[in-house]
Amino acid sequence: MNLPPLHRAAALGLLAALGLGGVAGCSSADSAPRTAEVRKSAPDVSPAPSGTASATSTSTSTDIGWVQLMTPMNQQAVKLLTLAAERAAEPRVRAFAVRLRTGHEAELNRLRPLLTRMGLPLTDVHAGHDMPGMVTEQDLEAAHAAEGPALDRLVLARIRDHLRQSAEVSRSEITAGGRADARELARALVTAREGFLAELERLPGAVRALG
Repeated sequence: MNLPPLHRAAALGLLAALGLGGVAGCSSADSAPRTAEVRKSAPDVSPAPSGTASATSTSTSTDIGWVQLMTPMNQQAVKLLTLAAERAAEPRVRAFAVRLRTGHEAELNRLRPLLTRMGLPLTDVHAGHDMPGMVTEQDLEAAHAAEGPALDRLVLARIRDHLRQSAEVSRSEITAGGRADARELARALVTAREGFLAELERLPGAVRALG
C-alpha cells in the first residue's frame, strides 16, 4: 500500500484491529511500531465550535484510519446508488437507492469537514486498493453493462456488502476511537446502516441476490 507513513499506519492499524489486513491486500508489516508514532505526531485539533461535539486534542490511528476509509467508501457507494436510482428495474429498488444516496451524501458533508479538522487531505488514500466493502471501478463498469433484474441483483449485493462492512468499521471507531466528534458520527452511521440493511433485505429480488 503506497501511502505516506502516517496515513498508511492509520489505515493498517484500523484494518488490523478488524482482522482485515490480509483481505484488503495490504501487508501489515511495520504497522505496530508506527502506531505510537501516529499517536504522537497526529495534528492537534482546535476546540469545537459552541453547540458541536467536542474533540480530544489528538487524533488516534483509529480515528485517522476510519475517516480516511469511510469517506471513499461513501463516495464510491454514491456512484453506484446514482446509477441504481436512474436505471434499476424495480421501483422500490430505485426509491431505496435515492434514500440511501441522500443519506450517504449527508454523511459525506460531515466526513469531509472532519478530515479538514484533523489536518488530513481530502484525497482518497485508498484509490486503486481492493478494500472490503468498497464499491470498485470494476463493480461500476459491471453495473453500467447490466440491465433489468441483473442490475438490481448486482446493486443489492454490492450495497449490502458496503453497508455491512462500513458498519463494522464504524463500530471499531466507536469502541477504539479517541475523538468525540468522530465517535458521534460513527454511531450515527451505524444506526443508519442497520436500518438500511433491514430494509434492503425486504426489497424485491433480495432473496435471489443475497442468497
